[in-house]
Amino acid sequence: MKILSKPDYESLIASTRDARMDWWRDARFGMFIHFGLYSQYGHHEWAMTQENFPIEEYEKLANEFNPKPGAPREWAALAKAAGMKYMVLTSRHHEGFSLWDSKANPYNSVNYGPRRDIVREFVDACREYDLRIGFYTSLMDWHHPDAWKCAYDNEARRRFLDYIEALNTELLTNYGKIDILWYDVSLPMDHWEGWDSVARNQRLRALQPDIIINNRSRLDEDFGTPEEGIHAESRDWEACMTFNGLSWGYLDSEQVVPYSYNVQRIIRMLNSVAGGGGNLLLNIGPAPDGSVPKEAIKPLTDTGRWLAENGEALYGKGRGTIGTNGLCSGTVRGNIVYVWNWIWPKNGSMSLGGYRTKLKKASYLATGETIDFEQTTGRIILKNLPAEVPDKTAGITMLKLEFDEPPKQIFATYFPQLHGGREIDTVRD
Repeated sequence: MKILSKPDYESLIASTRDARMDWWRDARFGMFIHFGLYSQYGHHEWAMTQENFPIEEYEKLANEFNPKPGAPREWAALAKAAGMKYMVLTSRHHEGFSLWDSKANPYNSVNYGPRRDIVREFVDACREYDLRIGFYTSLMDWHHPDAWKCAYDNEARRRFLDYIEALNTELLTNYGKIDILWYDVSLPMDHWEGWDSVARNQRLRALQPDIIINNRSRLDEDFGTPEEGIHAESRDWEACMTFNGLSWGYLDSEQVVPYSYNVQRIIRMLNSVAGGGGNLLLNIGPAPDGSVPKEAIKPLTDTGRWLAENGEALYGKGRGTIGTNGLCSGTVRGNIVYVWNWIWPKNGSMSLGGYRTKLKKASYLATGETIDFEQTTGRIILKNLPAEVPDKTAGITMLKLEFDEPPKQIFATYFPQLHGGREIDTVRD
């Protein structure tokens, strides 16, 4: 095939991006799966380097690796129950062990350990549960002899780049339609030219024309990937988050519980990505036998129950943030404001300041039940609210405000000192 220059390649993928990204922009929520030899060691997914394991010692984990049959179905079932729309699996992490029947890399799960194609099981499980499919693929490799020499030795670089492309060609050829190629850690080389990313990504895209690719092969590609922090970007973006702030891989469930997310914190993250126009890719690190770590089950299941009633506020395109009050956060789509209430007011009323657009209707998102309200020049007051929190799953009640037109809201309109001494409202209630 003819290889385009970088500007021509980027122009071409930009012309198809909206169509390829359409499902992803609606999805908003996915599951990351970090699973590999490190899972059975249970210290950290970077243990091989952090603890300076000699390669020959670390390799012994390959024969001990033995996930139970059906483990990927557990991951997919939980993802579906959690309201997630896609999954991304570490097909080969930095340790260099491939989870499929790779001809390019004999160090894999068919030649060692379970003697099974875990990637195949993962793909089948995603399709069974109607989840989009993503493959994480590391550029860094601690096992391959050329993986560090490639930074300065041209022959080693050619061998290593051929190896990387062969691995990804297998992944994008042998498993039917794949939706996401998720690169990670482009070391030791620090530029796309060293990785030959323009040419390789064109050849890989030719295998899967609808695929979307992240920004970690030293090219911008289709979407950004802020890690361990939810930071909105001016482009499509996806915050990838561990479940505990400590490790992507498995840690002892009993000890990691105090550090792990609960349903309330997960919903707070979903609020942030909804308002910022991004996605949340929330990780679990399965146990050595492939089981879902038990500390993740209830928070994710509860999140799914909550989304079943309130998902309208998350899924879909065309969202932004808008002010509400100190007890809530607001997201907006068109004429609708979704009020994410964190602390329920027990005095029967809630005030929202600075709205300049006429409110037509206020209701509970989960039930559609209407809420009494009063609107004045500078305030909306929701009235006759129950004393107890209506939402019983997470204690986070969603309110839906429907306006005549896209709402205009200005913070603290009665307090000129917050606007540089400029009075915003000339009319008082």
